Amino acid sequence: MILPHLNPRILRKLLLYIACSLNGKIAKADGSVHWLESIPNPEGTDHGYAAFYNAIDTTIQGYTTYRQIIDWGIDFPYPDTKNYVLTRQQNLKDTPFVRFISENHADFIRKLKKEEGKDIWLIGGGQVNTLLLNEDLIDEIRVFMMPVILSDGIALFQDLPKETRLKLTGTKTYSTGAVALHYQVL
Repeated sequence: MILPHLNPRILRKLLLYIACSLNGKIAKADGSVHWLESIPNPEGTDHGYAAFYNAIDTTIQGYTTYRQIIDWGIDFPYPDTKNYVLTRQQNLKDTPFVRFISENHADFIRKLKKEEGKDIWLIGGGQVNTLLLNEDLIDEIRVFMMPVILSDGIALFQDLPKETRLKLTGTKTYSTGAVALHYQVL
């Protein structure tokens, strides 16, 4: 075990890794993300997802995002990670894969970042993204701008995100027309 005072990287990073339309929508108004499947991908690229997923061991998502994933009717997609759902609802029963956090969301994330482990994936959605951005808890944003404009939908950051400076640390273009933008939050 590395003692925290000897470890140059004490905190785990909270990484927002997400796809959005060119006009900043992460899902349609009804929460669906099926529009992502309509983007031609003849080479079957995963846009770096497998490498990213191997670098994390924990996920954070909002309740609406969690319900959308459950409503897909598939097996839970992150069975080998610790998964936390931030919600305002009280008394939700944890599942074999998910622990519900209904109070003190920012304090919970602060403690989680201090625990030993790999980085943490902030899956979304827009309300949780804004909450954690406004609490200065997001370390990096890796957004994949997809070649589509949606007429309605859920914004990458909903409500009132605070003005935040970012440093561009990398870009990559894909044959699908997607552009990956990697930012460090300052």
